[in-house]
Amino acid sequence: MALKLVTFAPHAGGAPRAGAMLNEGEILDLTAAGLPYPDMMAVIAAGSPGLAAIRAALASPRAAAVVKRAEAALLAPIPRPARNIFCVGRNYMDHVAEGDRTRGITQSEAPKFPQFFTKAPETVIAPGATIPDHGATGVTQWLDYEAELALVIGKPGANIAKEEALSHVFGWTIGNDVTGRDLQRRYGQWFKGKSLDGSCPLGPWIVPAEDLDASDIAIELWVNQEKRQSSRTSKMIFDVKEIIHHLSIGFTLRTGDVVLTGTPEGVGYAMQPPQLLKGGDVVRIAIEGIGELVNPVG
Repeated sequence: MALKLVTFAPHAGGAPRAGAMLNEGEILDLTAAGLPYPDMMAVIAAGSPGLAAIRAALASPRAAAVVKRAEAALLAPIPRPARNIFCVGRNYMDHVAEGDRTRGITQSEAPKFPQFFTKAPETVIAPGATIPDHGATGVTQWLDYEAELALVIGKPGANIAKEEALSHVFGWTIGNDVTGRDLQRRYGQWFKGKSLDGSCPLGPWIVPAEDLDASDIAIELWVNQEKRQSSRTSKMIFDVKEIIHHLSIGFTLRTGDVVLTGTPEGVGYAMQPPQLLKGGDVVRIAIEGIGELVNPVG
């Protein structure tokens, strides 16, 4: 069974802490289990030896270290990243084509290189947390969703060769690159439209890279009960190896960095007629081998 690493906050109070899911209803508190990992950054920095220690603790859990899921709130696995979330735009060909159609372009071309942008670290919110309805406040008229496979960097490095890239991935989680489409176009550079408050739901946990080959897994998204996105990570134009290689050219990736790898076709603004997010909607993303990330809009 894949390891599911979480950050949680007990309802009884106290600082957020690192844990691992024992089952659907219980969390192992790593500190209470005697492990020196008070937060997710410590878990990531510990690497494979740390994961082995966590697996051993899960096999024989201390009763005092077991927290009922109902007695704690899951936070984003990395609740406040140390720096911006790195993202890749236009990384599925069908998504490139649907965006081009909205601009009257009928012959689409794949990007020659990955198109990078960032989201501010303050955008990150927890699984189950509410995505602010920025449409209701007049900030944007085009609030949209994007289901994305997210990777977490474990081993730092710069100028990483493609054949070495996967050794720098600690694990996988799910991201929702919520976007103000009109702001994205208005300002030219995508940062403003991508960095609205609460626009990066992340979670519900991290699955270690050693537990999951993410090269060809299903990625799906529903708004309420309607399926909007359905694809596979094998359809990326630039796979994870290429993404890490290009992002790291002349730039050091650090332990705990989060990279969103792009969204497939089916975004709301490209539908006919457009179907954008509004208060009362519930967005659910499922990625095979990881789980589900669910957030309401309000």
